[in-house]
Amino acid sequence: MRTANQRTYRDLFGVPGAAAFFLAGVVGRVGLAMTGVGIVWLVHARTGSFGDAGMVTGCFAVADAVGGPQVGRLVDRFGQSRVLPCALTVHAGAVGMLFAGGNLLTVVGATLAGASLPQLSALSAARWSTLLRGTPYESALPRAFTLEALANGLSFLSGPALVSAVGAAGHPRLGSLLAAVLVVGGGLALAAQRRTAPPVAGHAERRGAGRSLLRPAFVRLVALNAGLGVFFGAMQVSVTAYAVGRGTPDVAPVLYAVSNCTNVIGGWVYGARSWGGASPERQQMWAAVGMALACAPLTVVDGVSAVAVCLALTGLAVPVLLVVFSVLAENTVQRAVLTQAFTWLGSASAAGSAGAAALAGRAVDGAGPHAGFAVGAVATLGMVVIAGRGPGVK
Repeated sequence: MRTANQRTYRDLFGVPGAAAFFLAGVVGRVGLAMTGVGIVWLVHARTGSFGDAGMVTGCFAVADAVGGPQVGRLVDRFGQSRVLPCALTVHAGAVGMLFAGGNLLTVVGATLAGASLPQLSALSAARWSTLLRGTPYESALPRAFTLEALANGLSFLSGPALVSAVGAAGHPRLGSLLAAVLVVGGGLALAAQRRTAPPVAGHAERRGAGRSLLRPAFVRLVALNAGLGVFFGAMQVSVTAYAVGRGTPDVAPVLYAVSNCTNVIGGWVYGARSWGGASPERQQMWAAVGMALACAPLTVVDGVSAVAVCLALTGLAVPVLLVVFSVLAENTVQRAVLTQAFTWLGSASAAGSAGAAALAGRAVDGAGPHAGFAVGAVATLGMVVIAGRGPGVK
């Protein structure tokens, strides 16, 4: 019989209720992964400016960063099944405003869409923690978080590639509409599964629990996620600008696919092995170093093959970072604020993506795609510095 440390991915899906909530979250996350890139295509099709597209996408991401923890706080207090339908209704209406056209409605719609977007990966991770804690599967929780990282990889493999293919074919509205349908459908399916939802924390349990979100170890995780978000945001704008600038917009979905294929493969291999000999902090450090080394050449290389290789190598580091972030967060904060903790990590990433989308968009308009790639490269160097200051690295 397998021990908990020997559990396979298949064993985790055998836990009652796990497969259903995990798959619902995957569906919603595909739409979430499409949303930011969809806004880039939609606004660029209207204005012809990547700077404008980056600005609107930045409004969406800032609102997501600010609103995510507030939705997480409501979830911790009232439960996923009560909060999700309300948030998703607002999100659907906001996407409708994006389609209405006009500069003001576009900005307002993007902002409301971001503020109401539930961080489904945080909600799914909180369910894994609730489902496995106190069971024979408890020590397999890192492997469950690896499944979450794989879900993110699959989402960002299929989502941006799909919306970019639709946008390159001349249908940017269709891509954004499909994104909204998947987010709302997946989110409602998750809300309907009450049995695996984390229990609502009582008043006594919530009292003082928020202070654990201010611990230095958790603040460091938030900073690292912000750096990862800067990388993601810069790549969203820069890869699209690189492909369009070459007169081959159909190359963009191929480049997204290459990066995220290695993301999925790397995550699967990482989760299939036991890494007991290296602390999570050390794994975090080496993954950050690898991403920085792979990202640096993007500032100078020009051939499609060379860009694809660099993006593929950066993709290998992403799942390791996502898993380690979740493991360290789950070990750092109190249970009563666990959903908020996961949403703060996602919000930090969204905030980084927001700043990068606006900055990279302006950099691309002024100096070309390589300037946009430089924004991501600087972010990865910052992650190396932050990760190197954590305990357990040396």
